[in-house]
Amino acid sequence: MPDRPAPEIELLRAAYAAFNARDIDAALALMTPDVAWPKAFKGGFVRGPEEVRAYWTEQWSEIDPHVEPVAFHPEDAGQILVEVHQVVRDLVGAVLADEQVGHRFTIEHGLIQVMEVCSLPSSNPGA
Repeated sequence: MPDRPAPEIELLRAAYAAFNARDIDAALALMTPDVAWPKAFKGGFVRGPEEVRAYWTEQWSEIDPHVEPVAFHPEDAGQILVEVHQVVRDLVGAVLADEQVGHRFTIEHGLIQVMEVCSLPSSNPGA
């Protein structure tokens, strides 16, 4: 079982690295053409690479988010829950949020199809 999620986890690590480096093209290359991405700070979803590009461009003009994956939890149906340490700063560097959040990804044909922000389980004993 531990061997199975490796390609998906590498995909997600690459996506986080591209996001943190503000390399939109590299991140979009890891997504399906019909990707659904949450507008975490606005509500709702954007669909498709160009809408993701526009959303991120707008987001980064207002805030400076950094997301670091801490742990990966493969789930059923090609989904992976990622525990993420998220630090959001304003454009002058003041910390607006410093928290652990959950990102649930649906992987389809080796690409990110859906990303959702979700709550993390409060405890995960032995799971």
